[in-house]
Amino acid sequence: MSRETERPVPNPGVMDIEAYVPGRDKAAPGVKLHKLSSNETPLGPSPDVRAAVEAAAASLELYPDGQASALKQAIAETYGLNPRNILCGNGSDELLGLVTAVYLQPGDEAIHTEHGFLVYNIQIKARGATPVVVRERDARADVDAILAAVTDKTRLVFLANPNNPTGTYLPFDEVRRLQAGLPKRVLLVLDAAYAEYVRRNDYESGIELVGSAENVVMTRTFSKVHGLAALRVGWMYAPEAVVQALDRVRGPFNLNAIAIAAGAAAIRDRGHVDRAVAHNLQWREWLTAEFEALGLGVTPSVGNFVLIHFPDTAGRTAADADTYLAERGYVLRRVSGYGFPNALRMTVGSEEANRGVVAALATFLGGPT
Repeated sequence: MSRETERPVPNPGVMDIEAYVPGRDKAAPGVKLHKLSSNETPLGPSPDVRAAVEAAAASLELYPDGQASALKQAIAETYGLNPRNILCGNGSDELLGLVTAVYLQPGDEAIHTEHGFLVYNIQIKARGATPVVVRERDARADVDAILAAVTDKTRLVFLANPNNPTGTYLPFDEVRRLQAGLPKRVLLVLDAAYAEYVRRNDYESGIELVGSAENVVMTRTFSKVHGLAALRVGWMYAPEAVVQALDRVRGPFNLNAIAIAAGAAAIRDRGHVDRAVAHNLQWREWLTAEFEALGLGVTPSVGNFVLIHFPDTAGRTAADADTYLAERGYVLRRVSGYGFPNALRMTVGSEEANRGVVAALATFLGGPT
């Protein structure tokens, strides 16, 4: 059959992919915006970042360091890692895409859980591979279900820990059990974008496991606790063989000079990170208690957001609440695409934003139907 057509044709399956839709960033005209839809930190980046950005901006005519050496060194010093096991990317999204580009081809399978980050499914399909979606248990990844889904075609397993949008996590002994049960040829990808926010004794981001296994990688981001979402900075800790493979296919200057400098300054300011984590812990617990007092369900979260469940009552649904809040400047995230048609995800914001949402929802829920 001839492939001659009137215009270029995408590869099979590409147009079947549902495009990723970011959180909204606009409120009603004339209303103060409180953007609580994208899990950005209300504290912003470290003050040290400004000086680093200004210094880097003095040489914009020069290409950046293609190895992002200064950023790798800062990460290595912070976590006690070997820089050879670190790969930096244009956000962790790019690194997830590189993993699928290198380790998936048509006919392969890759596993992710039913409420996992939508980018996993997109990247798997973009490589012509088959996503295998595994059910969760109580909005948490189920190790036994994941292992039961592994076949001879499985090449990757994606695990967001903590998960977005649920905020749930797997204790590290469960993550170890998952890795131990996987065939050695299957790469376990631990997406730890929200790791800095977790304060649980049984949690570990994946650094230890990567250091002791050849089939585990961990991705992290500077977009959350470090406040560099606009610059798109991510990093991966992986066996050297994986780093070398991904290094061959990434863009030669995939991080710009300002991002490199800002990331290095941000990760070294431990005091700013500690303040962001403390703010998040205080207000996440407060929001959870306040929402539950209003009669709403809240999935227990260890991230910088909460998943709020609304009653299935006309005029009181998540869609109704979303409209009501947006009219008052509070923009939350609809999560129907993640399998929660009657819930909203709210980023832990400033004190003003947090109190405003609770007050608005109290009025919304108490008003006439």
